[in-house]
Amino acid sequence: MPTRLALAGATGYIGHNLLNELKKKYDVIALSRNGDDKDNEERVEWRSCDLFSLDDTIAGMKGADIAVYLVHSMMPSAKLTQGSFENMDLLLADNFARAAKENGIRQIIYLSGIIPEETENLSRHLKSRLEVERVLGAYGTPVTTIRAALIVGPKGSSFPILSKLVKRLPVMALPRWTRNKTHPVALPDVIHALGESVDRDDVKDRAIDIGGPEAMTYKEMILKTADIMGKRQPTIDIPLLTVKLSRLWVTLVSGEPKETVYPLVESMVHEMVADPEKMIPGISDGKITFEQSVRDALKEEEEQKGSSSSSSSTPNVLDVRSVQRVLLPKDRDADWAADDYMNWLSSFARPFLSSTVQDQVVGIHIPFYEQPLLELTKEPVHDRHMATYRITGGLFAKVEQDSRGRIEFRQIPGTQECIIAIHEFVPAMP
Repeated sequence: MPTRLALAGATGYIGHNLLNELKKKYDVIALSRNGDDKDNEERVEWRSCDLFSLDDTIAGMKGADIAVYLVHSMMPSAKLTQGSFENMDLLLADNFARAAKENGIRQIIYLSGIIPEETENLSRHLKSRLEVERVLGAYGTPVTTIRAALIVGPKGSSFPILSKLVKRLPVMALPRWTRNKTHPVALPDVIHALGESVDRDDVKDRAIDIGGPEAMTYKEMILKTADIMGKRQPTIDIPLLTVKLSRLWVTLVSGEPKETVYPLVESMVHEMVADPEKMIPGISDGKITFEQSVRDALKEEEEQKGSSSSSSSTPNVLDVRSVQRVLLPKDRDADWAADDYMNWLSSFARPFLSSTVQDQVVGIHIPFYEQPLLELTKEPVHDRHMATYRITGGLFAKVEQDSRGRIEFRQIPGTQECIIAIHEFVPAMP
């Protein structure tokens, strides 16, 4: 039987391009929140999969041998999203790793960012990337991490921000961090690196740095991009422009959402150059120059203007998602936290709230009213590191036949940290 890959993030910019390459050699299961709306191809099977759901993720990976993980969660995933992208990414990675173990996946390939030698004061984004890498491998599946700095392509995240700054500013104010070096790499070279890593024993449980032919400062990238665009770009060095001010300035000028810009700009204070000791010939050494990759990206951007894309449709979003992280007491686990939380809720809000427990069904009540505000039903516990209450009724919940509202408690492998998450909760009143 041919090797079969499950691709998470198949409708994203990198995922879409990677899918086109992978299907030349492999059968691919393309995972998307709205996969049922897409047509299968000769070697591509689309499956709807909400990666926030462990059950969905397990079902989505069924039948795969290798799994590719291209998922970030910087943008809100519900009408009301509460919680940081770090906690969202941690939860998604934990689901993916658990599902990989359940399906006997023999390798996870993960696209991350280049990590500087000094890891003490990492930006939120890079710290989260490292955490995701660790959790993906926490259940025994070998992980191959491809680490890239700025990926040059017409979409994605970092390069479009840089190109918009060059296009829209008559004069470029350059903060101190623009003197830091990075290692840009063209999108086709990233796709090549990911594809070359599939099912190779010598790259399992390894982090591999990749980069283009040249490392350069952000200032050099800005000036080269301006030259390619035919712009004479005067620059002013402003060493007092802090990262916090920079991210606000970049957001305003680029028009990109702050959820994307803030973490990326914060990461630019680090030198992000590929480490020769973490490079592998044939995978790490990108061949396309920065100048050529910029020309290709700008040309593709022009060609795409005005063209409609089926992947641009906005997926149906649910009402409420909340993801928080707490620290468990020593020798306690997620199952204990799930039970303790219900007791704490009534004691915290006494005398306004009280809770009752009967046959794994918890009712949250107010005084002198028989019907509960919320009814929660605990699912059977598979292991003490994860417990789930389904939202099954109550005045404050709109529960239909196919409702999937739930509260999850899960312990992060190897730590006393616990994620408490509310998913797909549809309130019956504001």
